[in-house]
Amino acid sequence: MTTTSRTTSATSATSTTSTAGTTGTAGTPVLHDCRTAFAATLLELAAADERIVAVCNDSVGSSALGAFAAAHPDRLINVGIAEQTMVGVGAGLAGSGRIPFVCAASPFLTGRALEQIKADVAYSRANVKLCGMSPGLAYGQLGPTHHSIEDLAWLRALADLTVVVPADPAETAEAVRWAYAHDGPVFLRIGRTPVPDLEPRIPFSPGRAAVLRQGSDITLVGAGTTVAVVLEAAERLAARGIAARVLNMSTISPLDEQAVLDAAEQTRAIVSVEEHTVRGGLGGAIAETVVTRRPVPMRILGVPGVFAPTGTSRFLFEHFGLTAEGAERAALELLEPLEPLEPLGGTP
Repeated sequence: MTTTSRTTSATSATSTTSTAGTTGTAGTPVLHDCRTAFAATLLELAAADERIVAVCNDSVGSSALGAFAAAHPDRLINVGIAEQTMVGVGAGLAGSGRIPFVCAASPFLTGRALEQIKADVAYSRANVKLCGMSPGLAYGQLGPTHHSIEDLAWLRALADLTVVVPADPAETAEAVRWAYAHDGPVFLRIGRTPVPDLEPRIPFSPGRAAVLRQGSDITLVGAGTTVAVVLEAAERLAARGIAARVLNMSTISPLDEQAVLDAAEQTRAIVSVEEHTVRGGLGGAIAETVVTRRPVPMRILGVPGVFAPTGTSRFLFEHFGLTAEGAERAALELLEPLEPLEPLGGTP
């Protein structure tokens, strides 16, 4: 087995948040809220193009639109708590030549307005940029009504809707710029859970997975917040002499099927990790490709088809094993022959 080294280790689901820099005072990675990069990029684009408008559902603060509202009060439309109207307004604005960024907490944008997203945006190929804020388990303590763990499954099922999940601030900024330039509907899943800057830095390319680490034994795939998780898991596997390939699958639809097929042919197994239910999200998309074109052992880590309990996002990540330790364990269980493992956290 061969190994490929990298220099940065990342820890998921911690509570420290910053907006600049990559290393904290104690040598730990500085973590970021990707909404900050989203807001700064949108403001920059709006200064240069008056066609850009923001539409939200009484979520100026949680969508990080405060600076946009101050700079362009006539270009921010707050419809109140009326998500179906919000998406319809966005589609109408697109029809008149505007470029609307429709922003709301992802469970409400996607769940309450799914019919409007399907008919008014995707089917109509309206030039609307749907921005699902604070997705996954970010609203952990507000409970299952605020957990957005089905949004990827719902939206990737729609034809003609590109679904993008940026993994760090730099990729978030690039994805926003690409969405602005792209003539067609896009869903951006903008994370709130703090994440580190990724290394190596690979520019966002729509529809393409970024190979963050080469490896020939197993492939680990993440998207959004879980990319840092699988990178750390690869480090842990390298210490065992196992070379793990790491993919950042930032576009969920259309999926980079060639990257998946390469992984299936060139490594022995695939583990995906997602801040989402295991039904129909990142792992489901990969499994559809693997099963039909190149069967290979696979494990999907995510919320296992249940409503998550109430707790902090960090607690929930650990509760469901969406950690470097959990991904490492899944990889070891797939790679045969295996020795019995110690329980996570040591012997009771």
